[in-house]
Amino acid sequence: MVHPKTERTLVIVKPDGVQRSLIGEMISRYERIGLKLVGIKMIIPTPELVERHYLADPNWRMTVGAKTLAAYEKKGETPPSTDPLVIGETILQMVKNYITTGPVVPMVWEGVHAVEVVKKITGGTEPRTSDVGTIRGDFMLDSYPLSDGDKRAIRNLVHISGSVGDAAIEIPVWFTKDELLDYKHVQERILYDLDMGGILE
Repeated sequence: MVHPKTERTLVIVKPDGVQRSLIGEMISRYERIGLKLVGIKMIIPTPELVERHYLADPNWRMTVGAKTLAAYEKKGETPPSTDPLVIGETILQMVKNYITTGPVVPMVWEGVHAVEVVKKITGGTEPRTSDVGTIRGDFMLDSYPLSDGDKRAIRNLVHISGSVGDAAIEIPVWFTKDELLDYKHVQERILYDLDMGGILE
């Protein structure tokens, strides 16, 4: 069984995050809470890589389509289609166009509750409704009505794994085992040791 402090999650700074010079800001926020960076690179993704990422879960189209339909119903708005598979495929094509427009920075972060902590720091998928103090809430102003009207993916700066299971599927799409490092970080003694690393020893 994996110890909770070695939980890992995927973060990808999307092309708009790179162009807005927010890579360092994002890294700083994840580092300050105590997460450990164990993998990082900069690449220009191909459409095939982006598709492999999203379709690593074979139910992705249906799941994202159903969630989108539910969100429209909750807001009392009319969805572009009532078929979740059609919506899911449309979203996939728009996301592929978005993610392949320029360089992205995939990263893997490690630490206790890494997936949950990264989600909290990053904020909700829609920047407009993300809390102040989160990355998306502080640095982006896009909304679903705007992106839907423009027939494009929502611009929200960064992709994050939605669950521990998602992270386990997504990380190998972007990183080989050799690209992920196992190393000790001095702050881990303060975060995890029973006696806080024996400060007075």
